[in-house]
Amino acid sequence: MNEFAIGRHSVGLRHPTYFIADIAANHDGDLGRAQELIHLSARAGANAAKFQNFAAETIVSDFGFRALGQQQSHQAKWRRSVFEVYKAASIPLEWAPELKRTCDEAGIDYFTAPYDLSMIDYLRPHVCAWKVGSGDVTWHENIAAMARDGMPLLLATGAATMDEVAAAVEVVRKSHDKLVLMQCNTNYTASLDNFRYIALNVLRAYARRWPHAVLGLSDHTPGHATVLGAVALGARAVEKHFTDDVAREGPDHAFSMSPASWREMVDRTRELELALGDEDKRIMDNERETVALQRRAVRAKRALAAGKVIEVDDLIPLRPCPQDGLPPYRQGELLGRRLRRSVPAGDRVALADVE
Repeated sequence: MNEFAIGRHSVGLRHPTYFIADIAANHDGDLGRAQELIHLSARAGANAAKFQNFAAETIVSDFGFRALGQQQSHQAKWRRSVFEVYKAASIPLEWAPELKRTCDEAGIDYFTAPYDLSMIDYLRPHVCAWKVGSGDVTWHENIAAMARDGMPLLLATGAATMDEVAAAVEVVRKSHDKLVLMQCNTNYTASLDNFRYIALNVLRAYARRWPHAVLGLSDHTPGHATVLGAVALGARAVEKHFTDDVAREGPDHAFSMSPASWREMVDRTRELELALGDEDKRIMDNERETVALQRRAVRAKRALAAGKVIEVDDLIPLRPCPQDGLPPYRQGELLGRRLRRSVPAGDRVALADVE
């Protein structure tokens, strides 16, 4: 089991789930709007706001996407070309110190997913962690550049094979073990059919193979059912897109969480964390007084006179069971023994009552 700090927070199985609001393209090209989303996410219970740094020219090939003939999957709904959408969604590097300052004001962490090697050095002083998006799981050079400084790294693994995940993990481990390994599905259509493809049980495989990693979930399904499932399976970092209005026009708004749905997700998760508890099976403090009420004690089926030799038919297990009551599985210890006292019908018969 591993645990480490990300900014103001500790992450790991012994700590509360770390919630990351991915602002992504939901800033709509406006720094002021990005800052407002930071404050909204903090008030809704986010622990961090995450952004994405890229230049359209160094993340997508306009020629390549046009050569596909038509836009596919979630991109099919975009009114502009893939290149144009990425161009509009890119943010200036100069936003980084302002976003960091705003996150500090809001009391949450700031980090980013850099999709450009040349941006990493500029961003490094401003972030407390790095995120590798699923699409870059095979770009080992970029992963290595982020891992080199020893800051925590969150690795999303959507649309990847186990061998590809293993190769990326090894790149990180050459530098450090502060890894959050995130199960993910990269279909962003928000279709309810996507639930069948989330494969949360992959987290079990990750836990067995990489016990040093903190488990996480990067999710794009509606609501928070997958989040609760992931947390129950051991995930302690959750990333979902965040916006103030899912009806706004833009590539990421439709499958994002609103402030209200985000707060609901966090609140239900905190309840689940309390409910999970530890692995020690014991009588809990709040149920001690119910033990006597719920359990059965060996009692007299009818009035029994002193001196009677006890037979099976003289006894019946009934609630309640006082502290000196004899549990049913010990009834045999009374059989064939003589009563020291008279026992009214329904009274418990204890070992102290027999010779």
